[in-house]
Amino acid sequence: MSRTFDRYSPLGSALDNEHARAALEQEIPDVVASPLAEALRTAPLGGFLQFVLRPDTAKVQELLTALETIEDTSEQPEEAVPIEPAADYEPGSVPRGSAHVRTPDSAARNETVEIAFDGPSHGNPFVEVELLARFEQGSDIVIVGGFYDGGGRYLARFLPPAAGAWTFVTESNARSLDGISGTVAVAEGDARGPVRVAERGNFAYSDGTPFVGFGTTAYAWTHQSAQLQDQTIESLAQAPFNKIRMGLFPKDYLYNKNEPESFVFPRTDDGWDTTRFDLDYFANLERRIRQLAALGIEADLILFHPYDRWGFSRLGAAADERYLTYVVRRLAGFPNVWWSMANEYDLLTAKRPEYWHRLARVVAREDHVGHLLSIHNWVEIFDFSAEWATHASIQRGDAEMGGLIDEWRHRWGKPVAVDEFGYEGDLDQGWGNLTAEAVVQRFWSGTLRGGHLTHGETFWSEDEIIWWSRGGHLRGGSPARIAFLKRIVAESPTGRVEALPGDWDAVTGGVAGEYVLIYFGDHRPRFRDVAVPQGMRAEIDIIDTWQMTITPLPGTYEDTVRLQLPARPGIALRLRAV
Repeated sequence: MSRTFDRYSPLGSALDNEHARAALEQEIPDVVASPLAEALRTAPLGGFLQFVLRPDTAKVQELLTALETIEDTSEQPEEAVPIEPAADYEPGSVPRGSAHVRTPDSAARNETVEIAFDGPSHGNPFVEVELLARFEQGSDIVIVGGFYDGGGRYLARFLPPAAGAWTFVTESNARSLDGISGTVAVAEGDARGPVRVAERGNFAYSDGTPFVGFGTTAYAWTHQSAQLQDQTIESLAQAPFNKIRMGLFPKDYLYNKNEPESFVFPRTDDGWDTTRFDLDYFANLERRIRQLAALGIEADLILFHPYDRWGFSRLGAAADERYLTYVVRRLAGFPNVWWSMANEYDLLTAKRPEYWHRLARVVAREDHVGHLLSIHNWVEIFDFSAEWATHASIQRGDAEMGGLIDEWRHRWGKPVAVDEFGYEGDLDQGWGNLTAEAVVQRFWSGTLRGGHLTHGETFWSEDEIIWWSRGGHLRGGSPARIAFLKRIVAESPTGRVEALPGDWDAVTGGVAGEYVLIYFGDHRPRFRDVAVPQGMRAEIDIIDTWQMTITPLPGTYEDTVRLQLPARPGIALRLRAV
């Protein structure tokens, strides 16, 4: 079946096609001949044209329309075939429910419960055995997918949402694993549970505790040496972050060329065996997720990304679904997991928008907890009105980013995380050389508008160990100031802040009538006439967001008051109702 070029076709395929290249050279000859075009060969045509021709959207559409008449003759990779578990995996002589089962001696609400089964190991149990466990408590029913953990061991990980006795019964095509029943007594406990979407487009833990995201990024930290991973955990223990973006697949990009010791799949002479999973890899990943949980950090797990020399971004539909099913069943029982379908999804040219919807439904189907689920862009922001998307995860780095959070929250009625706006550092790339002051300013501006911001750090290092990708040590000036902002937000009556009406040249957020923060950013007024909200008598603090100082003003204030200010950037005011 022939196919033509579209906005998602790789730029390289068009450059290698005589007719498509001629169409591009006719309109943008200088761009086609530039080093940029060669550097972005794997980028999608639509995103590339939008990037180089912005803001001329008409020219972008004109070129795409012309390319849609040209046949794309590039070679496509072979796709794996689906594997259906057979009803006769075990012979009829095997008694039903005869596998040994082990349940935990104790369990607590919102903490991982692991049910282990000693079952068959012949053939390839990763794909030839289907196992489900149906948990019930009264009218509540939770279906948990089991997975193979090697050596004849199968696991079903359950995150109980309520205390009490939960009974379970299994279903399986393997006779020895079918019809096993048991009971787990779950105590109340004090775990906060997974983060959920709360009222007014906010986040909260399942026990109601507010969650405001102060994230960081270390894409490939679990693909490094054990010593470097330990350093990363030690750094996180001293940092303010409560979320970390991290990939399940390793990364091939600038300053990140190391070969990991283990991968999601085992390696073969012919490539990768996508019908099996590397248990050493998952054992390490789970240990790190548990360590993050102990530090109060959510693991925002990136399921796909385009920076790939190993072929994981082009596995095909059957292998993608096998991978997602196994990963979600294996990790959903951890309370501190989020799912990100992709980092920079619009650079993954093998996957069209409808494909992302289908894969996201696989994640939602297999996740008995209903963890947070989103997807992240390069150029083209995803339509987060999709029913499976719990929140928006956005890349946007310009000065308008903070103000757009209001628009995005109202457009989709969902929480907004700006997960990439650039990184504090000194690399030669524009995204990797922001000053600490710029990072802090973006955090204040975005957080006061009700957003959830994510930090990253990209200081050059001769050994190429850079936090944003490989972890290690934090060196920048922004984490301490982010911790200071986190404290200011936590001191609000609700533990979070919302965008509030304010002056055009300052960002205002807080809790209406109770707690107001006014941030001047890089402006530096010497004095300011401040209108205390009607009906509010307030104590006022002058906050220096860089020096991390809070200076209370004497007395209390009502109506409009003129305040003398330090006349330097990074000043904020806090009004607290008396």
